[in-house]
Amino acid sequence: MAEQTKVVDEIKFSEDELTSLSNLQTGYQEKQTLLGQLSVQRILIDQQSEALEARLTEVQTEYEGVQQQERDLVKQLNEKYGPGSLNPETGVFTPTPATPED
Repeated sequence: MAEQTKVVDEIKFSEDELTSLSNLQTGYQEKQTLLGQLSVQRILIDQQSEALEARLTEVQTEYEGVQQQERDLVKQLNEKYGPGSLNPETGVFTPTPATPED
């Protein structure tokens, strides 16, 4: 017995259907490209964020150093001149009046 092969009739899509398929393919390609671009932007933003965090940490450390310099200067001036207040605009130091001990 010889095997019979069934001949399938070919179906040709209409121009509108082919255009729709082509538009769909183009849409996928555009979205994939856009997703890639957005991913790269996210990477760059993450890098900027990391750099910002690192710089913020540096500046906070520097700020703490300035605070320590202030404490050291106040201690040094108190040891030299005693307690009092300084007018930074005029540079005039006014000693705190000594209170008599009971």
